[in-house]
Parts: sequence; C-alpha cells; structure tokens
Amino acid sequence: MYPPIEPYDSGLLDVGDGQLVYWEAGGNPAGKPALVVHGGPGSGSAAGSRRLFDPQRYRVVLFDQRGCGRSTPHASDPAADMRHNTTWHLVADMERLREHLGVERWLLLGGSWGSTLILAYAERHPDRVSEVVIPAVTMTRRADTDWLYRGVGRFFPEQWERFAAGAGVPGEGDIVGAYARLMEHPDPDVRWRAAQDWCAWEDAVLSGETRGASNPYGDRPALARLAFVRICAHYFANGAWLDEGVLLREAGRLAGIPGVLIHGRLDLGGPLRTAWELHRAWPGSRLHVVEAGGHLATDETREHVLRALAEFAS
Repeated sequence: MYPPIEPYDSGLLDVGDGQLVYWEAGGNPAGKPALVVHGGPGSGSAAGSRRLFDPQRYRVVLFDQRGCGRSTPHASDPAADMRHNTTWHLVADMERLREHLGVERWLLLGGSWGSTLILAYAERHPDRVSEVVIPAVTMTRRADTDWLYRGVGRFFPEQWERFAAGAGVPGEGDIVGAYARLMEHPDPDVRWRAAQDWCAWEDAVLSGETRGASNPYGDRPALARLAFVRICAHYFANGAWLDEGVLLREAGRLAGIPGVLIHGRLDLGGPLRTAWELHRAWPGSRLHVVEAGGHLATDETREHVLRALAEFAS
C-alpha cells in the first residue's frame, strides 16, 4: 500500500433536510477522480483507504454518509431524524458531491454495504461512473439480510440465541425490526444495551477471521457504535428501500463500466454466490475469488484492489 497522506481539501456539504455531509480529498488535485464509499451502513470513512491509491495519479475523495463519521446530525443523538436517511438520499448526496467537486466521472471503490450503495448509484447514473472496484460484494436483498441476522446463526448457535434474546422477540420473529425499534427507545440504557448486543453478534460472525484478536464492531468508540447500529437496523428493517433483487435485475445498466469484484470464499456473512450472481449479470465484469479470504480484507484482497486501481489509473 502507498504511504499515508493527508487531505488537501475538506468540507461539509449541505445536502438538504438539515443534513451536512463531511467530505475530504487527497492525492493529486488534477488526478483521476475516485470516490471511496464506506460500509456499514453507518461505519464512516477510513483514512487508511487512501493508501490503496497512487497519490500521484488519483484524486481520492472520501465522505461520511448521513448520520455517521463527521457528518451531522449524528445518528448517536436520539433527536437526529432518521426519516431523511435512506439509500436514495445517499445516492443523491453522492451526485451532489460530484457536482460540488466539479467531477465529470469517477471511479467508485467500496465493499460490503458500500457495494450496495455503489451499485444503486451506478445503475441510476451510469454515465457518471468510469470504473468500479468492489471487495466483498453485497446487494442488501431481504434474503441477504435474513441470512446475516438469522441463517448464519447455524454456525454460531449460542451467540445467535443471545442476539435473538436481546431483540425481545421470538427467534422466528422480526429480529432486525425489533432492534430498529429498540434503537429509537427513549431510555438511553435500552439503546446502549441493544447496540452492545448487535455489535456482539456482528463480531461473532467475523470471529473465524479475527481469531479473537479484535472486535471490529465492539471496539468502536461508544458514539460511533450507537450511530452504526441505529443506521444499520434502520436500513435493514426497511429492506434498504430497494425492491427485492432490483440491483441484480438492473445490472445490465452497468454494461460498458469496467468492474472488478473480489470476494472471499469463506465469507460467512455474505456468501460468494452473491458476487457470482452479480458477475454473471454484469457484462464485462471480472470476479476474483480469494480462496482463504472471508469478509474482512486480507493481503490477497488488497493485492487485487491495488492491481485493479493501478490498471484503471492508466
């Protein structure tokens, strides 16, 4: 990876609805524009993602999606109105940011939830996307969400029972919807307990990859954890405001956009079949399977990303 660099410009973009979206740009101001789309939803941008780009060849833009990171109002604040935080609000924010920065077309990089948002944006604005690089493919179908918060529990039965119990509904009930309601509860202790239970489950799903060395969700600062869980539950309880399977059905709109998909064969939270289905439906896309990889980035995953970005820079 390339050495760390500091942004040369940053700001808060007023996108309406009382929302200010934080963004920053680094690298070469005259370089190839690229937008990094973070996961979660609600994880916030990571400065380290700039290290995937040659700073002499790329103009790298990071942004925090509504309600998280340095965007305001922050979803950890119970007074923050979540009605104006949906997939299509975020797609519109990305387009406003592109116009604000004077970008004609840009490369999009992002995995996990970020890939869902990238696909939604690229299918709506294909003429504004030069290339796409996705490590860890998701499409946030209701079936995908049910697998992540119920189906994969067959591998972690003890942890899943605790997760379901935290929701306060029967195991066959709407667990994600119950957590979304808990994260809107007026009692801060109820919200905090729900956030803890949600993050414990997310960490359990990744435990085969982390081997207990870290808890990618539970180790986050308290306010970041509250915002992350509130936004995640809000999105997944509403099917991310996407018609079921629409991103796959409309993948033909991506024809002509070079796409590189990278996915771990051992990704329990997002099975490889999702990446395979998208690859088959996206004319001209390439799929790299990381045999020993899971959901989190490995050295091999990063190597594929670096190689794709170097190729597209030229």
